[in-house]
Amino acid sequence: MRHTTREIQEALERLGLPRMVTAREVKRRYRELARRYHPDRPGGDAEKMRALQEAYDLLREYMENFRFRFDEEEIARQFPEREHHERFKF
Repeated sequence: MRHTTREIQEALERLGLPRMVTAREVKRRYRELARRYHPDRPGGDAEKMRALQEAYDLLREYMENFRFRFDEEEIARQFPEREHHERFKF
């Protein structure tokens, strides 16, 4: 399923994440919030947990279907540190 940019931005906001984030950071933040809002925990909130789960599922699906570019320009953009760029130079 394709998602709009707005849906992705809203999901990031719901998890309190910036626009540039790794899959590992998304998962870590989801787990942190899930521990806080899970309805089986004291002070949990079923509605917040449902919204959190929807946001996480949307982001996970997007990340799983994301198409990567492995060219020098993209590598330099993602990792502006010189040594990283030189290490993966084609």
